Amino acid sequence: MEETISLRELFAVLRKRLWLIVLITIIAATVSAVISFFVLTPVYESKTQILVNQAKNDEQLYSNQTVQTNVQLINTYNDIITSPVILDKVIKELKLDKSAGDLSGQIQVTSAQDSQVAQIVVQDTSAKRAADIANTTASVFQKQVPKLMNVDNVKVLSKAMLSESASPVKPQPLMNIAIGIVVGLMVGIGLSFLLEYLDNTLKTEQDIENLLELPVMGVVTTIKDVPKATNVQRPDLTARVPQRGETFGS
Repeated sequence: MEETISLRELFAVLRKRLWLIVLITIIAATVSAVISFFVLTPVYESKTQILVNQAKNDEQLYSNQTVQTNVQLINTYNDIITSPVILDKVIKELKLDKSAGDLSGQIQVTSAQDSQVAQIVVQDTSAKRAADIANTTASVFQKQVPKLMNVDNVKVLSKAMLSESASPVKPQPLMNIAIGIVVGLMVGIGLSFLLEYLDNTLKTEQDIENLLELPVMGVVTTIKDVPKATNVQRPDLTARVPQRGETFGS
């Protein structure tokens, strides 16, 4: 016999195990909040922009081909910026205690489509160090481009500024707590259905019908204990039995 389950039964299972779902959700949200506020180290982000724009003479006019050439060069420059050729000099100048590979993992170079502006984004546990790395990387790259590419077409468009009220970009406690709540709900609901599936005890007449495929003819209800009477006067078992020749009560 194929087993089917209705929405009413689904909601009945959720209602039955509601305490478990709520408990797991609270635990997941609490763990997420503790990790976000007290375990994870705040990470700050700083950005600087560079402009790829080939120098021109007074008689030279910009053409679409020139712009496209500069745009295509940005992809090459993105790889050069995160290469040891640039980052080793940045590490030496800032006296950083890390390798070029580690520093490359903190730097991301992005640019909009068909744009001559590239953005150097740096993430670090120190807001000041993030700004220093971004500015130094842009400065070193600008100095090294003429030597590497035989062309001087890079300018620093804007420098990274250190704000007094800099806020970390990660972790994001509210986002982490929300994720923890969702995960807790999913785990709680899944565990509730798993426990219900593993529970093979018979609890209702419907369970017996489904198991035996026979109709239930009758049900014996639970008989409660009859309360003992408290106001019934008990006979005096200590009364003396009258002897021969005595009258009762004498």
